[in-house]
Amino acid sequence: MEHAAQVVDPFIFRLSIFVLAVFVGYFVVWSVTPALHTPLMSVTNAISSVIVVGALLAVGVGMISSGSGWARGFGFVALVFACVNIFGGFLVTQRMLAMYKKKSK
Repeated sequence: MEHAAQVVDPFIFRLSIFVLAVFVGYFVVWSVTPALHTPLMSVTNAISSVIVVGALLAVGVGMISSGSGWARGFGFVALVFACVNIFGGFLVTQRMLAMYKKKSK
């Protein structure tokens, strides 16, 4: 395994892992039954909270040491996207849970 990692360009190796992860994620999400979409949305919100922690660390690197401005910029962009994902996920989850409530007459 170590020889294969040395022969292949690291960018190609990481890109192939990313492409495989996209395909696996696509097929996993689309094969979930609609009844399980709400728990799946909650799990993605939890994953996004981990992204927020990482983005906050990336933004704070420049304040602690002489980190590059790129890390802070990408950290800020990741922070904004993760926050949009979290709040959008909560709104979608709330709407989906409202769909399952019985209407009173």
